[in-house]
This record gives sequence, C-alpha cells and structure tokens, in this order.
Amino acid sequence: MNRHLLSAGDLTRDDAELILRTAAELRSLADRPIKKLPALRGRTVVNLFFEDSTRTRISFEAAAKRLSADVINFSAKGSSLSKGESLKDTALTLEAMGADAVVIRHGASGAPYRLAHSGWVHSSVVNAGDGTHEHPTQALLDAFTLWRHLGVGGGLDGRRIAIVGDVLHSRVARSNALLLRTLGAEVTLVAPPTLFPVGVDTWPVETSYDLDAVLPKADAVMMLRVQRERMNGGFFPTAREYSRRYGLDGRRMATLQDHTIVMHPGPMVRGMEITADVADSNRSVIVEQVTNGVAVRMAVLYLLLGGATPGSSAGGDE
Repeated sequence: MNRHLLSAGDLTRDDAELILRTAAELRSLADRPIKKLPALRGRTVVNLFFEDSTRTRISFEAAAKRLSADVINFSAKGSSLSKGESLKDTALTLEAMGADAVVIRHGASGAPYRLAHSGWVHSSVVNAGDGTHEHPTQALLDAFTLWRHLGVGGGLDGRRIAIVGDVLHSRVARSNALLLRTLGAEVTLVAPPTLFPVGVDTWPVETSYDLDAVLPKADAVMMLRVQRERMNGGFFPTAREYSRRYGLDGRRMATLQDHTIVMHPGPMVRGMEITADVADSNRSVIVEQVTNGVAVRMAVLYLLLGGATPGSSAGGDE
C-alpha cells in the first residue's frame, strides 16, 4: 500500500485484493456484540469535509472508532474555513493537532492530491471524494460487494458490470472504471451522449447509449444518481424522458440474468434512475453496500496506519 489513497488508479491488483481480503476479515465484526478492535488505539483520524456527505462521513467515523482511533470531525460550514481560511492554514492546524490520517472531501478536483504532496502535513491522506474526479473508497466498497456476490476464484475476472446514468458528474463512475478493470472485470458505461465526459474514450471501458442492449449481458448493474446540483444546462429533455430511456424499472429488471445484482452508491432518487420496486427487490444490494463501506474503510485505515504491506497477513487484534 502507498502512504495515501488518492485515486483508484494508484492501486495495483495486489493492493486492491489485500484491501478486499482485509475488509472480509473486518466485516465479521459487524456480527459481533462488541464491534471494536484496539488496532489503531492512540491514532487520530480527522474527517475534513468541505462538502456535505452524511453517509461517507459517518462511514469513515464508524470505521475509525471501531478500530479504537480518536476521531475529529471538521466541517467547513460554521468553521474558520467559511471565514476564508485556506486549505494550507487548515492543514497546518491539523498537523499541529497530531493527525495521523486526514480523510478529505472537497469540491475541487485534485484537492486531496494537493494536500498529500504539499509538505503541509505528514499524515496519510484519504480521498473521500474530490469534485467530479474520484471517490476511491466508494469504488473499493462496490468492488467488495461485487466480490462477495460474483467473485470467481477470488477475483472479478470476466464479470460484466454496467454503470448507468450521469457519468459526466460522477466521481464514483471514474473510480469504479479504474478499479474494476484492475480486478479483471469488463465495464460498460451507459448514458445519454450529453452525460459522457470528454476523454471517456481513454478510459478502460466500453460505452453505450442503449441500456436495453446492455442489461441482459450484465452480471451487475450500478445505477448512478443524476446530479442536478452540478448541472447548469439542459443535459436531457425532461426527467420523465430520462427515466424512460435510462431508468431501471421492473420491466427492465425482468430482462436481467438470474444472478445479476443491482447497486447504487446513494443517495437514490427513487423514480428517476431507479424505481422503488427495484431498489427494494431481492436483487438489490444497496443496503449491504453501506455495511460493506464501513468494513472497507476500516481496512483502508488499518493498512495505511497499521503498517501492513501487500502479502502480509492482515490480522485484527494488535
């Protein structure tokens, strides 16, 4: 493992599989009466969130606390950041506090990289989402969920994953495209032409505008939220038209293979990209993704701060 986790593209297959194996061991904690390990006792993890994200922040907080780390939650709203303090000054403050890891979510693509390579902090930096760029721990928890349901010989080799929707604004899509390819899966991005980013042809994926042609071959379908808050123009005619062409409903679900699972990184817009009957069906692993997210983030923090290296056993009780 590198000292930081900034991009899914930085992970080798060995790195990714080590995280998944470690997460599998740590996930068993969720079924125990006492869910804590002393592995990171005495370490300090700072959640530095410049953008709102209840789900991701709580997941990282739960992960750190289950490893017995001290957690500091630092929100941009209501702090000196809202008064104009720079990222550098905030970083120096965190360094003075003795942070061992900084989990950062920022609206600007590249902010975690800047923090990690600035020399302002000596802690490990984890990217919890930067702009429309990447969200590597979301990709890891998605890969872990896929691995649990579809894993073949310990990997995802040859599995076909369809990622559907607002690819343009989705850091989840980019991170998943990179990581799932590393793990041997075949990824197809499905979206209207207006919701593909420039340069998508350089990604290690196939692309399609036709959802109905892709669904019957998929082993997993990952629906993306339409991020209207990042849109300032007409990317599609109407919400109803978008749902008709790119929404996953009961009729489309019936065309899936028997083993195919349905995923969503959340939050869902029910009725837009996914209907309630699909989201709540026995094919859906959306709630499980949340549980898996805590285990994967525990694994990431453990490996970054616990000093384990690829190939070493990732135990629990240190």
